[in-house]
Amino acid sequence: MSSTSVIENVEINGAKLYFSISSKQGRKPIILYLHGGPGDACIPLTKKFNSELEDHFIFVNLEQRGSGLSYYKFSPEENLSINTILTDIHQFVLYLLKRLKQDKLIIMGHSWGTVLGLYFIQKYPELVTEYIGIGQVVNMKKNIALQKAFLRTKMKNTAKLDQLDFVHEPTKASLKLTKMIVAYGGSIYGAKNYRKLIGPFISAKDYSFKDLIHRLQGSKQSIQYFWEELMDVNFENILHFAVPITFCEGRHDHHVSSQLAAEYAAKITSPCNIIWFDHSGHFPQWEEPTKFNQEIIGLLEPQAN
Repeated sequence: MSSTSVIENVEINGAKLYFSISSKQGRKPIILYLHGGPGDACIPLTKKFNSELEDHFIFVNLEQRGSGLSYYKFSPEENLSINTILTDIHQFVLYLLKRLKQDKLIIMGHSWGTVLGLYFIQKYPELVTEYIGIGQVVNMKKNIALQKAFLRTKMKNTAKLDQLDFVHEPTKASLKLTKMIVAYGGSIYGAKNYRKLIGPFISAKDYSFKDLIHRLQGSKQSIQYFWEELMDVNFENILHFAVPITFCEGRHDHHVSSQLAAEYAAKITSPCNIIWFDHSGHFPQWEEPTKFNQEIIGLLEPQAN
């Protein structure tokens, strides 16, 4: 089925933020999707692969400040941090709830979006009925160690990997490591590139050529501004949440270790479950979209009735 979402924008905290929203609304639960990255805006992907959710929910995909359709050039004077994005999300949530005359919504985060999601439900649990983390970030420093361990099992010659230990800029080293993970099949299961995820952008009616350039620029600047802070993220000591949690994990995710997410899920003392995707890496929502959509509908169906 094809998406009936429309693109809209709203000014939040001085930035014009664009988002897709189901055109068929009615009285359905709201899902707010927080994209990965930082800076990996993805409206064309959720419209292509997750449109089935629009029949059951008011599905909203926010392109974060400086990303994708919400691109503008960051300035050092803005003092941007993860907290800036969280404040944007909070204001956007209040705007959505008021507009749709609801009290709470469902937060769905992917990768970097799971960092924002877990912080959000700690800070504003009263606004959230359920949290869904896809490719959940747990501890970034441990994740880097696991990325290296995976690559050592795949590479015949680990000289390039060993050289990363001598790169003085942690951001640069971490980004090179991520590129290696993709090239050795640890990001998309059965693939060594992101071709599957590029096509929907090129054919998207909502993204002009200029928007595609902006998306690349937005991704680059978001990494520059947020990556260092992201590297220090560690949720391992936070084991109780006021909101039910579900992790959606690709069995073959070595980009953001699903092994780490499973170990974390087992320690959480509040309601938490994990849904496994046996033929996915880091993107189960797009690698196994039919299963993903059905799992989400099944999980949240009681809220939809």
